[in-house]
Amino acid sequence: MPAEHKPVLAQRIREHLKLKSDSVVVDVTIGFAGHSGMFAESLGREGVLIGLDVDQKCLETARQILSNLGCKVLLLRRNFSEIADCLNQVGIEGADLIFADLGVCSGQLADIDRGLSFIRDMKLDMRLDDRLEVTAADIVNSRDAKDLADLIFKFGQERASRKIARSIVHYRKAAKIKTTSELVNVICRALGCSPTARRSKIHPATKTFQALRIAVNNELDNLGKFLDAMPKLLKKGGRAAVISFHSLEDKMVKENFRQNKSAGIYNIITKKPIMALRPEILDNPRSRSAKLRIAEKL
Repeated sequence: MPAEHKPVLAQRIREHLKLKSDSVVVDVTIGFAGHSGMFAESLGREGVLIGLDVDQKCLETARQILSNLGCKVLLLRRNFSEIADCLNQVGIEGADLIFADLGVCSGQLADIDRGLSFIRDMKLDMRLDDRLEVTAADIVNSRDAKDLADLIFKFGQERASRKIARSIVHYRKAAKIKTTSELVNVICRALGCSPTARRSKIHPATKTFQALRIAVNNELDNLGKFLDAMPKLLKKGGRAAVISFHSLEDKMVKENFRQNKSAGIYNIITKKPIMALRPEILDNPRSRSAKLRIAEKL
C-alpha cells in the first residue's frame, strides 16, 4: 500500500464487522485497497472480494496489493451506483458485506492529473473518472454567478457562496481559470484572506472545492442510487457499512438506514455514527471528519 494512504477507522471497523472465511465482500470504493486488504485477512478460498472504482489508477494499485490473497478477487471499473449490474455481471446473488468509503483517498489528492488539491498547483479537473466529459474548469468558466453561487452553497454549504461566485465571474473576464492555484486565489480574494493564512482548521477553499468535486462527479445522485440498491443485494444478516466525510453524505446515509428500518428491512447497528478516537486523529488527521454507519439486513 502506498505509504501515504491510511484507511480511516480501521480498528473500529474490525470491532464491528465480523467476517467468515466464505463471506462475500463488496468494496464499492476500493481505492488503494486499504480497507479491502483488511477484510481479506478474514477470507479463505471460499471467500470472494469484489472491488469497484471509477479511477483506473486506483484499480491498478489495488490489483497489485491484493494479488497474493487466498480468496477470489474481482475488480471492476464501475461506479458504485451500478452495483446491482456489477454483481449480476460476476454471478453474485448476495453479499455478506457491502462497504463504501466516500472520501477521496490520499493518492488521488496527490495525483497531479486529478486536480483535487488546493495545496498544490494542478490543472483544474476534479474528475475521479477521466471518462466523464465535464471538468471543474468547465463549470467555473461557463456558469453564471447565480448558478455558481447556488452550486457552491448547495454542495459546499459555503455561506460566502455569492461573494465567491461574483469573484470567479469577475476574474474570468480577463482570463479563464485553468488551475487549482488560480481558483484558490480567487476564492481567498473574495473572502479577504491569504491562501496561506489559516483562520480555522479547514482551508478557505475547502468548501468550494468540495462543491465542485461533488458536481463534477455527480456524487450525491450516485450515492442515492447506491443506497437504494443495497437492500436487495445483501444476504439475510449481511451488513451495509458506509463512511461519510461531510454532512450532506451522512444525512443521506442516516435517512436511508432509518427508512429501511421503518420498512422492516434493516436493523441499525450504529445508533450514533462511529467516529475516530483521538489517537487515530493525531496519527491520521483525515479521520477527524469520518463517520461510519452500519446496518444489518433482517
